[in-house]
Amino acid sequence: MKTRLTEYFGLEHPIVLAPMDPAAGGELASAVSAAGALGLLGGGYANRTWFEEQSSRVSRPDVGCGFITWALANDAGLLDLALERHNKAIMLSFADPAPYAPKVKQAGIPLICQVQTLEHAKRAIDVGADVVVAQGTEAGGHGLTARSTMPFVPAVADLIAQRAPHVLVLAAGGIADGRGVAAALMLGADGALMGTRFWATQESVIHRNAKEKVVTATGDETIRTRVYDVVRKKAWPAAYTGRLMTNGFIEKWHGRENELRSLQEAELQRVEMASASGDYDTANVTVGESIGLINDIPTAGELVRRISAEASACLARYAPARNSMAA
Repeated sequence: MKTRLTEYFGLEHPIVLAPMDPAAGGELASAVSAAGALGLLGGGYANRTWFEEQSSRVSRPDVGCGFITWALANDAGLLDLALERHNKAIMLSFADPAPYAPKVKQAGIPLICQVQTLEHAKRAIDVGADVVVAQGTEAGGHGLTARSTMPFVPAVADLIAQRAPHVLVLAAGGIADGRGVAAALMLGADGALMGTRFWATQESVIHRNAKEKVVTATGDETIRTRVYDVVRKKAWPAAYTGRLMTNGFIEKWHGRENELRSLQEAELQRVEMASASGDYDTANVTVGESIGLINDIPTAGELVRRISAEASACLARYAPARNSMAA
């Protein structure tokens, strides 16, 4: 498939790996790029130790990197490292990109900005984004509850067509197979940014127990919550919640966040021990609604090729019908 995204980045497939922290480590990002899609290393909360470790595992020059924008204030120097080492693209998410956009643009590196509202999209255009990711609330991890992918993507595509037609659009949220990628293209996007589906691959930096839990789950088993942000003392802006798979820990504390704060240290110790041991009735499983479409744990390369083939087949299936109607 050829789209503006594949032409701009020199890709074979209009698929981009979401820079998930911690799932999108160096091995996963490299494998996605090796398969002809765009791999983004998860810079996440700008944790230097984690970044250095995973950066060293990137085996290709055609890998980019993404950060939680507000967290870069913890160590802004990591952006410089990313610009030097993983300069295929830089993605900024979940805050005003203006403080960091000029440095990316001056380096001549493509800037990707993830947005959750039309105002966010306008701001991304204003700071010089080359690619805007329209994220719906179905997505795993953090986001707003404001917009769903299906109506939000074409709204962003229309806005950009009017204001900055050279800017590319990616769809994100609830996309886990070729049907979703094909739908994203029909909605006006140039490709899809995918997180949860790549979270359940062999290369992702996720405990095997968590991946196997997702394979047997349905999309009904996720929830937007602040529970793990509270227990881990992550200072997320108030409007953002995280979408995760429901478990015993969430059922116990969701709606009781103030009480959880008073027991934070003891509960944090429980969560960290559970993460280490693979107990995901206590540890968090950060995935989106698309888990109901996941039934295996393939390699990233196999997955990219499979999704692209599925999307091509979907688009080809309806091409004769469109031609017939046009006639």
